[in-house]
Amino acid sequence: MTTTPRLACFDLDNTLIDRDGAFVAWAEWWARREGLGDEAVEWLLTHDEGGFRPRVELFAMAKARFGLAAEVQELVDAYDREHPPFTSADSAVLDGIASLRTAGWRVAVVTNGGVVQQSLKLDRTGIGAAVDYCCISEQVGVRKPDPTIFKIAAARTGATLAGGWMVGDHPAYDIAGGIAAGLSTVLVGDHHRAAVTPEQAPTHHFESVLPAFQVILGR
Repeated sequence: MTTTPRLACFDLDNTLIDRDGAFVAWAEWWARREGLGDEAVEWLLTHDEGGFRPRVELFAMAKARFGLAAEVQELVDAYDREHPPFTSADSAVLDGIASLRTAGWRVAVVTNGGVVQQSLKLDRTGIGAAVDYCCISEQVGVRKPDPTIFKIAAARTGATLAGGWMVGDHPAYDIAGGIAAGLSTVLVGDHHRAAVTPEQAPTHHFESVLPAFQVILGR
């Protein structure tokens, strides 16, 4: 009798990788290249909103604030290419993914974001090659917390959502979306913990993604 594999879903930014740390490194590099000082770095960190401010809005503001010559879309396109090289994945994260797949789990990255930047991050970090499927919202036309995105991930990996998990850092997208899809959930970090409502209460909360691998494995 063949058993359908279960699905473990992971958010990418600030879950499997340190997106905010990479943004700081990119901002420092970008400010130096543009001939701007620490003020520009602080400005970017203040207005980035953890990546949730639309990039067109952020760079329109930056263009006006710093008198940048490039057009806004040029700035956005450059950022999409130039930010991913500053990302990395801890070897323990890649080992955790491998341990799940060895144990028979199907593993998917489920991320809200653009195809260009998220694909480059997945390639750069090795996560794309480590998982069974990468579900990028722009590519599939649906975003978390819509449970449809998890159903797509399950279909593409040949897995079932029954008994599955969603691990991420955002209560409204990752946790609420996972709950809506019938998944157990793990909230990672404290970036958005203050925004958790009773309806978005995760099954577990950890400071990093690493304990989530052990919980999913039942250890």
